[in-house]
Amino acid sequence: MSDSRKRTEYVVTGALIAAAYVALTFLSNVFSLAYGPVQFRISEVLTILPIFTPAAIPGVTIGCFIANIASFNMLDMIFGTAATLIAAILTYLLKGIKFKGIPLLAMLPPVIINALVIGLEIAFFFLPEGYSFWGFIISGLQVGLGELGVCYILGIPFYLLLRKYNIFKGQTIQKHENI
Repeated sequence: MSDSRKRTEYVVTGALIAAAYVALTFLSNVFSLAYGPVQFRISEVLTILPIFTPAAIPGVTIGCFIANIASFNMLDMIFGTAATLIAAILTYLLKGIKFKGIPLLAMLPPVIINALVIGLEIAFFFLPEGYSFWGFIISGLQVGLGELGVCYILGIPFYLLLRKYNIFKGQTIQKHENI
């Protein structure tokens, strides 16, 4: 494949992932689950895609930024997007560590990073009583548990489906490595 074709495939793949992230966030928002202290963004299942392709890193990052524009919250646009970028890079870096053929560790960065970053954002800027350590712990746990549910309860079957049908044509995925 030529370099030009590879670049085009990378950009198109990233753009499709970004569009899917925005659409799934808006779908989550229909049920009031996309923004706020309790989040269960269906779009966060896409944060496992860096396991398959590096194009997912800018894809989920740009998708998150666009989706966060709808919150009309500049802090979400900055901190939420930064959290997604950091988590996507870490997911990509951890993709090769697998347990029974599944990169369980690679699915953890979105959970931890969002719990910390969004938990702090909520605790510092949105708690009526102002920042408190326990407010941060509660906010972080709320965000982290929602993220854990999406990344693992939805993420593992999603990963297995993508792997089974070789959706990304083996761009970067490695088959059945066990620890």
